[in-house]
This record gives sequence, structure tokens and C-alpha cells, in this order.
Amino acid sequence: MSDEYDAELEELLRRKALEQQRKALEEQQRKAELEAKKDAILRVILTPEARQRLSNVKLVKPDLAEAIENQLIALAQAGRIQAPITDDELKEILAQLTNQTRKDYKITIKERGWK
Repeated sequence: MSDEYDAELEELLRRKALEQQRKALEEQQRKAELEAKKDAILRVILTPEARQRLSNVKLVKPDLAEAIENQLIALAQAGRIQAPITDDELKEILAQLTNQTRKDYKITIKERGWK
């Protein structure tokens, strides 16, 4: 009787593991397709130099690069970008975004008078 439950439990665990593998594979394929679509759109709206700069930014600040990519794709799909964006224009966009997101820290040191 115990062997029957063990076999049934093993079968359930095996099915669960296979289902999780299948879901993980589907998710990975979906992400790969999405990345391929994004790359195709970015190839159209960015010059090769601008794409290289965006790739460099992605290495250092992936969240910033992701935000810029999504914004550029949205603008292109809305028809608000006509010509390919050059490296200089991308530099301006990056400068504006970094100025908006930059946090100024003010550190004050107060003397306590410990002796």
C-alpha cells in the first residue's frame, strides 16, 4: 500500500516538474520573440551608432536602456519618429533622462562634542 502511494506521489511530482519545465520554456521563447521584435524595430528607428550606444548603456544601466527602448518604440508606433535617430540625438535624450532621474544627495556632518 505504501509502495502504491510512493509511486503515485512520484508520478505527480514528475508531472509537476514537466509542467514547470514546459512553462519555463514557453516563457523563455516568448521573451526571445519579444526581444527579436524590439531589435527589429530599433534597427529601423536608430542608426547603427545609436544602437551601439544604447547597447553600451544597457550594459551599465539596463533599466534606463529598457525605458528608453520602450519609449522610442512607442513613439515610432505612434508615428512621432520619422527619420532614424542619430547618435547625437540619442546622447541628448540620455542627457535629459539622466538629469531628470539624478538624485542630489546632501550630507551634513554635525559635531557631537564627544570627548
